[in-house]
Amino acid sequence: MRVPLSWLREYVDLPAGETGRDVAAKLVDAGLEVETVEQLGGGLKGPLVVGQVLTIEELGGFRKPIRFCTVDVGSANGTGEPQEIVCGARNFAVGDKVVVVLPGAVLPGDFAIAARKTYGRTSHGMICSGDELGMGDDGTHGIIVLPHEHEVGTDAIELLQLVDEVLDIDITPDRGYCMSMRGVAREAATAYGLPLRDPALLDVPQPNSYGYPVKVDDPAGCDRFTARTVTGLDPDARSPIWLTRRLQKAGMRPISLAVDITNYVMLELGQPLHAYDRSSIDGTIGVRRAEQGEKFTTLDGVKRTLDAEDLVITDNSGPIGLAGVMGGANTEIADSVTDPETGQVTGTTDVVIEAAHFDSVSISRTARRLKLSSEASKRFERGVDPQAAAAAAQRTVDLLVLLAGGTAEAGVTEVLAPGAPRTIAMPADHPDRVAGMEYGRETVVRRLQEIGCDVYGQDELVVTVPSWRPDLAAPNDLAEEVIRLEGYGNLPSTLPQVPSGRGLTARQQLHRRVGRALAGAGYVEALSYPFIGEGVFDQLQLPAHDIARQVVKLVNPISDEEPALRTTLLPGLLGALRRNDSRGSHDLALFETGSVFRAAAQPGVAVRLPVDRRPTDEEIATLNAALPAQPRYAAVVLAGAREQAGWWGKGRPADWADAVQAARALAVEAGTELVVRQGQYGPWHPGRCAELVVTLRGVEQVIGHAGELHPRVVKAMGLPARTSAMEIDLDRLAAAGGEALQAPRISSFPVATQDVALIVDASVPASSVEAALRKGAGELLESLRLFDVFTGEQVGEGKKSLAYALRFRAADRTLTAEESTAARDAAVALAGERTGAVLRGA
Repeated sequence: MRVPLSWLREYVDLPAGETGRDVAAKLVDAGLEVETVEQLGGGLKGPLVVGQVLTIEELGGFRKPIRFCTVDVGSANGTGEPQEIVCGARNFAVGDKVVVVLPGAVLPGDFAIAARKTYGRTSHGMICSGDELGMGDDGTHGIIVLPHEHEVGTDAIELLQLVDEVLDIDITPDRGYCMSMRGVAREAATAYGLPLRDPALLDVPQPNSYGYPVKVDDPAGCDRFTARTVTGLDPDARSPIWLTRRLQKAGMRPISLAVDITNYVMLELGQPLHAYDRSSIDGTIGVRRAEQGEKFTTLDGVKRTLDAEDLVITDNSGPIGLAGVMGGANTEIADSVTDPETGQVTGTTDVVIEAAHFDSVSISRTARRLKLSSEASKRFERGVDPQAAAAAAQRTVDLLVLLAGGTAEAGVTEVLAPGAPRTIAMPADHPDRVAGMEYGRETVVRRLQEIGCDVYGQDELVVTVPSWRPDLAAPNDLAEEVIRLEGYGNLPSTLPQVPSGRGLTARQQLHRRVGRALAGAGYVEALSYPFIGEGVFDQLQLPAHDIARQVVKLVNPISDEEPALRTTLLPGLLGALRRNDSRGSHDLALFETGSVFRAAAQPGVAVRLPVDRRPTDEEIATLNAALPAQPRYAAVVLAGAREQAGWWGKGRPADWADAVQAARALAVEAGTELVVRQGQYGPWHPGRCAELVVTLRGVEQVIGHAGELHPRVVKAMGLPARTSAMEIDLDRLAAAGGEALQAPRISSFPVATQDVALIVDASVPASSVEAALRKGAGELLESLRLFDVFTGEQVGEGKKSLAYALRFRAADRTLTAEESTAARDAAVALAGERTGAVLRGA
């Protein structure tokens, strides 16, 4: 919400010397989020005056049309003579009043104006457009043409209100009332302790039976509908400068007088309005739910398919508006058109004003489903004051009569659903117990009255909530209002007492060791958002029944394209790799550790925990039971060079083996043995995929995969060729390793090394050969390492040679050559029995 300081002063008598930053500081203390304070007209220096075009000479011989003009600027130039100015714009004519900047002036952006020769003539100044003065878009993208009543030589800086300060406030969902000048003014008045001139306090006529007919079929979706009619509007009437400037400062583009007035009143009072061309309405205005699949063309010219949950405004012909979101093209206010022969101006002369209150949930769902966020829907989603509808309609009528020469019809339509003010019972000392400090009953009552509540009672207060605060629903909400108005900075700062002797849990320690190990191996940590879109599973080639596709969907996602919580870390990491590669960083090794989310078979319902006391163990357990499972995973992705080339050597590219080695490094940190064997899963290349296995409670479990990604996945996600990745379940890896790390035993006896080269079929996985060698070698085997893989004519077609280094050591003696040889032979024998391996050269 953009709040011009000059407009805010209309409702609150702020101190004369108070700057925008001073007001912003006060509002921040009151709990509003003021993001920036924009200085309009900063560096602007006159003379900048109103001028009248006397003559226009068209200059030829240039690539674009150029005009040489003389402009009467009165005595502003010191001589009273017409000012000669070269201009390329075409949207003004002789006799028009324009804005002229004279030599010596400085425009926004430190643009100094001086007489200069251009297009063969000397231009003594410039005829200005809105963009050149920093006014924003007025829809014309051309020269500012002023109404004729403004005198030549008038100071245009003051006339156009070019110098001002604008506060840009980020309105949180619970502060919908601050999406209006009225709401922000109320907060400013409270912060300064000043009275508020409420713009909604208007004399509104009572409803009667001869207003425009309205029928509401869905009172749950629309509990209030006010309709007013204004006739005899001048179709040629234009919005005055003060109105257009306030709209521009608030970030809206002027369109036409009737539309500008409805937008202005919406900004002023927070009540969205809509003006219908009365001649285009066929019969009674109705409010109902749309029919499934019903078609409707909105003001932006898009034909939309409606859902049965959508709330629509109708007449006898069908939908004429999408309630609370956008009006229809079939009842749009017509632009004024001038007949070139007669000069007669035609356009909308009679309008029906709609000021209604719609259900916030219904409007939010419609806007999100249609991806049609509007100024109206943003306000209805956050909650609009239902009591402001009649005042907003009256304010709109008054402005149409004043500025467009219309006549307000006596008929007033107001359809209301039965309702009663909301009341909340609260102990007077409840804010004291929430804040941990004593305010006292008088302070609590005074602060609640300042926000518009009616308060009764002594020790037990009965609070009637104002209509513009739908967010106040419980005693804790009222306590928060008292606390914020008294100042968050005044709350006592009490550090919690931490019991001594406690440090990180074993799970936390493992996660830190994992991060250090991967960082030490050359990986860079990347933190990605925990949100995904379900389309990414197709890119990863996951089967339809895969558990990763069972996602937890958010009710209010940040982005409709990513409405679910992640079930894998790979999409975020691969997205980071893709972005870095596209920006010229091609040698990448990234890692991430974080939670993934698994949907429960029966989703639970979370309970709201109290804030004035510690929740019970049962309440916490109930809340935790409603949450999805959140195991912690680790993942790495690699692309480009793993080792850089240089004087030390050629370097080498990253490949699947690096991804596997990363998993082994994590297993070392967890103190467990990781079995790596050939696998096949989703995004990985079927011939270059390893499944990562641990033994947990006596049963082998696959806890992750590593290897090179499938070329189709690489293409679908726009990744570098031969990208590799690894993902592993850290929690199950830790469970397999136990709670305490065992320090390695260092033997004082020498090691005996035996090398063997075994020939096996090319289809036999090296992990199968390795498992047989370990089993056959027995307890004397200390370690086993594959150091060479060879294929070629020497080993035969369809065969491969695997060379292993076996290290033998005894804990209590030095092994003899016979003992180590016997152990090696036993290992080879079992490998031959299980995998068909034979010694190379045998």
